[in-house]
Amino acid sequence: MKKIGSLIWGILFIIVGLIFGLNAMGITDINIFFRGWWTLFIIIPSLIGVIKESYKVGNYIWLLIGIVLLLSAQGIINFSTIWKLAIPTILVIIGLSIIFKDVVGSKINAQIKELNKKGKTEYYATFSGEELTFTGSEFKGASLNAIFGGIDINLKDTVIEEDIVINSTAVFGGVDILVPNNVNVKVKSSSIFGGTNNKMTENKENVPTIYVKAFNLFGGTEIR
Repeated sequence: MKKIGSLIWGILFIIVGLIFGLNAMGITDINIFFRGWWTLFIIIPSLIGVIKESYKVGNYIWLLIGIVLLLSAQGIINFSTIWKLAIPTILVIIGLSIIFKDVVGSKINAQIKELNKKGKTEYYATFSGEELTFTGSEFKGASLNAIFGGIDINLKDTVIEEDIVINSTAVFGGVDILVPNNVNVKVKSSSIFGGTNNKMTENKENVPTIYVKAFNLFGGTEIR
């Protein structure tokens, strides 16, 4: 997914460079600074975010804001109408994301649901920080809840012999999960003005899988 973001930015710079070059040679006369051009600094990063992490609701909201501001700058939409519809539109997007979040990636959802039946040890960090290290003993999963706080969990030296699930909730906080090298990681993430960053994207054969079910609200979950 990182390559997609780099590809989009690369193509954008190439297009802009070609326009400047053709204008300089008198071949074209394209005004790149059209009305509302500044909204591209909202639209393009949000679009890349949607492609990279389709479950991140904040990206859809910012993409919609960027498009609406561009249409307003072009005189297509009245600015007063934007303010009237802003909050209802955001609430509708959040509501749709809650309804359909389990439809996408249903196979992973089913695996996570089955693994969650085994029960999980709960860890909380509320207005505080927690550092958890598991060494030697077999790890069978956990539920991590960072509310205005942070949780760092180190699994590098633990034993994982079967598929497990880690439920991560970060609300105005962060969860950092350090996993061993001999596992696969699959993520199901729902984020509102937050995000999940999975750095363990390599697929290995005949090894257990750690399923991370993450919910982020003005917070983040990182797997590395």
